[in-house]
Amino acid sequence: MNILQEIATRTRERVEARKKILSLQELMQRAHSSGYTGDFPFEKALRSEDIAFICEIKRASPSKGMIAEAFPYLDIAKDYEAAGAAAISVLTVPHYFKGDDRYLREIADTVAIPLLRKDFTVDSYMIYEAKVLGASAILLICAILDQVTLAEYIGIAHSLGLSALVEVHDEDELKMALCAGVRIIGVNNRDLKTFTVDPGISLRLRKLMPGGIIFVSESGIRTAEDVEILRQNGVDAVLVGETLMRSLDKKATLAELRSGKP
Repeated sequence: MNILQEIATRTRERVEARKKILSLQELMQRAHSSGYTGDFPFEKALRSEDIAFICEIKRASPSKGMIAEAFPYLDIAKDYEAAGAAAISVLTVPHYFKGDDRYLREIADTVAIPLLRKDFTVDSYMIYEAKVLGASAILLICAILDQVTLAEYIGIAHSLGLSALVEVHDEDELKMALCAGVRIIGVNNRDLKTFTVDPGISLRLRKLMPGGIIFVSESGIRTAEDVEILRQNGVDAVLVGETLMRSLDKKATLAELRSGKP
């Protein structure tokens, strides 16, 4: 079992435990009563004139281990917002990432910009959870879903006013996402099975994309030069995590990345 499969398995176990505390029916009621916003703020935020930044809040990762011993996540969120981030990605995966749902809930109460719940969505329960926690978008990973389930989850998200960032890594997954009716594609430059990083994946898959779909490049974005190359190749947004989380001055680092000057 590779790490991706292991995380997916542990996530299913986490969801089953949650269902014993709060039933799906109850959770659905809470999600639908929390208010529908049809303007999809996450998508709107990514359709900017210049390349948009989704800034990530995460404490650890499977490939890098502990990234941030000190973890003032609310201060980090406020810094990202003040620095002009279009949106914030919040890890809620406990295993390997040391994430927690309360980070998302508290950040949603602290900032006004849209939030992506970064988790391994393996059950529709998690989509309703994301809505209740205050997210504006969810992550759907093609590598752990089939096409029918992917289309179903996109439909549930949209019915709740949530955007779906659909993550792909190769041409086959891109075709799967397009057939499922995706509106936002996220290309992960890191292979989730081997953890090798190749930023060229985004450039290759960008050429295969039809117009009108938001294109996000994820992983391995470390310098202003990296961002400029993506900008010049028509990438709409970048998701940056480790580079910002390791920075002592996140505002300055984000400004430097945005500048296009290496």
